[in-house]
Amino acid sequence: MSSTQLNSYPIGLLCGLLAISWWNGAAFNVVAVEYYTEKPSFLPSCRIYEPGFTKCSTNSIQKLIDQLNIGIPEIVDKYGTFDPLHAKDIIFKQDNNEVATIRANLSQVVLRGFSTIKIKESRVSKKDFGWQTKIFLPKLRLDAKYKMLGRILLIPLSGSGNIFIEIENIDMLMLTKTELYEKGGFTFDNVTAVQVRLNMSRVRTHLDNLFNGQSPEVERSTNQFFNDNWRDFYEALKPLIVDTVQNILKDIMSSVFHLIPANFFVEDIPTPQQLYGKVAQ
Repeated sequence: MSSTQLNSYPIGLLCGLLAISWWNGAAFNVVAVEYYTEKPSFLPSCRIYEPGFTKCSTNSIQKLIDQLNIGIPEIVDKYGTFDPLHAKDIIFKQDNNEVATIRANLSQVVLRGFSTIKIKESRVSKKDFGWQTKIFLPKLRLDAKYKMLGRILLIPLSGSGNIFIEIENIDMLMLTKTELYEKGGFTFDNVTAVQVRLNMSRVRTHLDNLFNGQSPEVERSTNQFFNDNWRDFYEALKPLIVDTVQNILKDIMSSVFHLIPANFFVEDIPTPQQLYGKVAQ
């Protein structure tokens, strides 16, 4: 059984709307709006009932990612930069697993690499308007302070210090569930769930001060063992890595799609009443 739990942190309104604060804020002189009433110039619109929609949608989501890298004022105002991305503390617990039994606390978490996201394909369901997105990420790196107690790959661990986990050539399939809602005469996406599946070509890691610094040579050989057996190491920490990526992507998308109407992405998207036969609450 495994679970990843975030420490309690402030929950605020993104541009007057609910958003989960994963990132450290930064001071910027911008005036946030509740939501856009005019389509931003960076965003191409598509029509789902016309040929070529998937190609258009793929380009549109890539343009959105590119703009997140540049900076969308309302997002930057609340959360700081997209890359590097500063995340809140993560508490991780995994019990009764053959590859790991571990408790870990990660603080001062910084992720680098989201600016290199490439959208390979963005499909939208005509049935429920959920999304299936294929993403390629050349490299994602997590740096943090760690406290850890337990075992990984039969190796007992007890220590605290700096950790990095670097993942190369990530092919990601992201499945997103949404519910449409209406506001101000526009249709919006409420992101209700995100699931990701990850494949990669390599994982590298280093934990300093393992065994509380009592044996530098054992620390060196243990890190080497983790890197030589990186697939097993990844399986041991897979719940932490996958849950972290899922939560961050869900928070980003929730914030963006509460801000930008779905009509600006899909011009012929139905209203909630047209799709559900009633107004979604």
